[in-house]
Amino acid sequence: MKFSTSISIDASPTQIWDILTEAEAYPEWDPGMIRLEGKIAHGEKITAYTKISPDRAFPVTVTEFQPGQKMTWASKMPLGLFKGERTFVITENDAGGSDFYMQEEFGGILLPLIGRTIPDLQPSFDNFAAGLKSRAEA
Repeated sequence: MKFSTSISIDASPTQIWDILTEAEAYPEWDPGMIRLEGKIAHGEKITAYTKISPDRAFPVTVTEFQPGQKMTWASKMPLGLFKGERTFVITENDAGGSDFYMQEEFGGILLPLIGRTIPDLQPSFDNFAAGLKSRAEA
């Protein structure tokens, strides 16, 4: 199961990166975020509280961190029973701005069971990208 979104943003990769790594500011621009706790840096654990599932905390670990380019947040159950991985990619484009791409992929042997409980995340992904664009271009 996979969700993704992409958008062109009239801002530098550094500007976008600075927004993506400021955890406490997410609720100001991400319409789906209640709060994001923790420090966004390689190897750090962060916890997301979202409007789509307000009664749940989503703890993840920052497993990849290439400033200004790419970041991955991952969570998993023991023995590979279920896992989720969200990747953010920023590339400079020919127009002098940036292209932003975000993907989340779920897998593991429990995916057929757990996957049925995962709502359609596409609207929240598109809203995330639009919010990021608005914040970066402001």
